[in-house]
Amino acid sequence: MQEGDIDAVMASERATYDFPWEAEVFRECLRVGYNCWVAEMSEVVVAHAVMSIGADECHVLNICVHCDWQRMGFGRRLLRRLLKLAKQRGADTAFLEVRVSNQPARALYAAEGFCEIGTRRGYYPARYGREDAVVLALAL
Repeated sequence: MQEGDIDAVMASERATYDFPWEAEVFRECLRVGYNCWVAEMSEVVVAHAVMSIGADECHVLNICVHCDWQRMGFGRRLLRRLLKLAKQRGADTAFLEVRVSNQPARALYAAEGFCEIGTRRGYYPARYGREDAVVLALAL
């Protein structure tokens, strides 16, 4: 991901999520050197991902596949790319949070070997209050 991708990334976030990240969050992630990736199809950004690495662990912060391009393997490929990079850079554990209600993402993470290690109560904004997050971990 580069600064020039942020408009397309934001279009995907807005089309896919009720509570998208703000463009400034992506800019800050790029500025501090997080691993920020996009997936393209015919030069169109169809998915993106953000991960931080530090202290022998990585944290997958965002994986978003545009709603028009879901169920085609883009999320899985981005996740595998992030985990490979994390391993190459010395991380031994990967962590992430996912909405309790996001069954497709939870199924993907389970299929990739992530295990549930906890819950963050009220972690995500929701239409009627807050939604819990399931905390997942994977030994790399």
